[in-house]
Amino acid sequence: MSLPSLGTTYHRTSYPAISPSQTALSQAGRTVLITGGGGGIGFEIARSFAKASASRIIIIGRRSALLDEAATKLREEFGTNGATEFIARQGDIGDDASISSLWEYLHSQGIFVNVLVLNAAFFGPNGAETLLLDKDEIMRAFQVNVGGNFLMTTKFVHQTLRPSITATDHRLYLLNVSTAQIHMYPSTGSDTYGSSKAAWMAMLSRIADKSKVDELQIISYHPGALYSEGASKFIDKDLLNWDDMSLPADYAVWAASSEASWLHGRFVWAHWDVDELRAAATDATNEVGKQMKDNEGYLKVGVLGLPSVSLKSYLKE
Repeated sequence: MSLPSLGTTYHRTSYPAISPSQTALSQAGRTVLITGGGGGIGFEIARSFAKASASRIIIIGRRSALLDEAATKLREEFGTNGATEFIARQGDIGDDASISSLWEYLHSQGIFVNVLVLNAAFFGPNGAETLLLDKDEIMRAFQVNVGGNFLMTTKFVHQTLRPSITATDHRLYLLNVSTAQIHMYPSTGSDTYGSSKAAWMAMLSRIADKSKVDELQIISYHPGALYSEGASKFIDKDLLNWDDMSLPADYAVWAASSEASWLHGRFVWAHWDVDELRAAATDATNEVGKQMKDNEGYLKVGVLGLPSVSLKSYLKE
């Protein structure tokens, strides 16, 4: 069975349209905060934003030693006197007090975050039969993947230091590193991971529906099959055709730009060619274009086989 694509081109590594070197994708003057930024895709996303000249990149995670090592590597690669300042901060998005402490620290330092990358996740028990799990194991996944991400989002949106909406570049960018498991049937591995990530995606789409894209731009995407420290705990390296980390990392930079505003609130795969997808989305004769125009639930969490419905459908004429 082939992998889903909404165009003819399926990328497995970065390509020019999403390159951080593109002038239109410059992150100069912005502060970027990445959860789970100490390793794997989070670290690579930090590298891509540095290549795009972000002024400040903050990586957070639970393991301080890993974060410090990552920050050192970033400074060595991009120079301690370069355009980007790197900050490593220990934090646990599964702990409300830790999240509050993080944002209080940022405020105390006069740091305003322009781009939030929700990358950290709780994978939960892998391979275990769901109905044999303890309730606390199930709820831990939802506490992190829904509750933690929700609290990070509210703190991000309601920053005390947020500039006036009349400011030149007041838009906030929220990137949700999601997973193909939100629409994987039958499911594999951890049901708690896929279902909790789907729940957060569903909520985030609804938040986007009520947010003006020129104030808060929200995009969710599947980063691909990536061999990382986390993946190595569950799967043999020789089992899958792995994607290159540069693809989802550079895609994050593209998604944190006005170039991606037409995808506000929706879920896509990093593999899909952005130029092809944009052309299809604006073509009224193309199925993608028709769906983008007429189906509010397109590329969002819903019931497979059914179009989205609204309250208007129930109103008397």
